[in-house]
Amino acid sequence: MTLNVLYLAHDLSDPAIRRRVIMLNAGGATVTVAGFLRDENRLADEPGIRLVVLGRTADGRLGQRMAAVVKARLSLSHLLRGLDRPDVILARNLETLALAGATSGHFGKDVPVVYECLDIHRLLLDEGVKGRLLRAAEGFFGRSASLLVTSSPAFVAHYFKPLSRLDLPVMLLENQVLELSPQGGTAPAAPRPPLANAPWRIGWFGAIRCRKSFDILSRFASAMNGRVEIVIRGRVSPKEFPDFEARVAASPYVSFHGTYRNPEDLQDIYSDVQFVWAIDFFEEGLNSEWLLPNRLYEGALHGAVPIALSSTETGRFLARRGLGLLLAAADPAALEACFNALTVSQYNSLFEKLAATDRQQWITSEADCQALVRQLGLLCAKAPPPAALSLSSPLQSEGS
Repeated sequence: MTLNVLYLAHDLSDPAIRRRVIMLNAGGATVTVAGFLRDENRLADEPGIRLVVLGRTADGRLGQRMAAVVKARLSLSHLLRGLDRPDVILARNLETLALAGATSGHFGKDVPVVYECLDIHRLLLDEGVKGRLLRAAEGFFGRSASLLVTSSPAFVAHYFKPLSRLDLPVMLLENQVLELSPQGGTAPAAPRPPLANAPWRIGWFGAIRCRKSFDILSRFASAMNGRVEIVIRGRVSPKEFPDFEARVAASPYVSFHGTYRNPEDLQDIYSDVQFVWAIDFFEEGLNSEWLLPNRLYEGALHGAVPIALSSTETGRFLARRGLGLLLAAADPAALEACFNALTVSQYNSLFEKLAATDRQQWITSEADCQALVRQLGLLCAKAPPPAALSLSSPLQSEGS
C-alpha cells in the first residue's frame, strides 16, 4: 500500500520544503502539498505533485501570517475540496500546525498528524506574555499530534523538553544532503588550495538572513585586502537585507551569485570554495546556538571546511569528530589572525580529515527516505515509530 502524505507547508518558496517532498516521493509516498507562498513557488515545476496554495504570507510579519492562517482555516473545506484522504498529515512549523487539526477533521478526524519543526522562533522562547501565549498555542494545536520531527538534539534539550507544552515522541532528521543515486551521485571531493597569489575563498550559502555575519565577513575581507574572498549564494531575506545589493556593491572582495537548486547544484558551488561559513547570529544565543545547519552537511560532503564557533552545537558536533576550523570568537580580528597564520599545509590537513570521514553521516540516501516513509506509515496503525524517542528520554546527538 502506498502511503498518501498531505504536507502542510509554511513557505512554498523554502528549498527545504522541496527537499522534504523529494524525500517522501523517493521513499515511496505520494505527496500532496498545501502551503503558503512568500516568493517563488519552488514546487511549481515538480512532476507528480498536487499543489494547493493556502494564501500568501510575508517574511518577518507575524501578525500578517497569523491573519493568513485564520483566513485559510475558514476556507479549508473549499481549499481541500477534491483531495484524496491522506494517511498522514505532516505540518511544517507552528503556523501550519494550527491548521493540522482542522485539516484532519476535514478528512474524518482520525488522520495522524506529525509536527515538523526545524527552527525555534525567538518568540517561542520569550519569557513574557507573547512567549507564554505562543507556547500555549503550540501545545493546544499539537495536542493531537503523534510525532515531533526536528533536526538538532539541542532543540530538544533547550526548548522542547524544558519549555514547550508538547509531550511527543521525537524523530531526529538532520539536515543531510539528499543523494538518491544508488551509485552515489557525488564525486569524491578534491583539495583545492588557492593558486599562487590567489585568495582563499569562503562560501556563505543557503538562507542569507544574518546581518551580523555579513558585517563580520565583509569587514574581514576588506582587512585582508584581497587575500580572502567571500562568495554568497542563496535566498536573501528582504526583511533583514532591504539594501542587500548596495551592501554587496560597497564591500570589496564580497560577491553574490544568486540562488541555486538543492541538491542539484551543491557540488558545483561548494567545489568553488575552500571553506564554508557555518556560523549564524540571526537569533544569537537561542536558535543560532542550537541548530545544525544545511551548510554544515553540504560543505562537509563536498570538501569545503566548515568554519564554526566552538561554543555552539555546530562547533561541538565538529569537535567530536576532530573536524573544521573552530573559533573561540567570530569577529574580523579573530578571522584575520586565523587566516594570516593559515598555510596550504594546514588547509590540506583540515581537508584530509574531512575527506576521511564516513560520507554516510553527511547524506540522506534512498534507503533513508524509505525508512522515513515506513515510520510515518506506522502511525496509521497507531503504533509509535520504532526509532522515535520520547521527550523525556535522552536524545543522542550522534545520530545520522
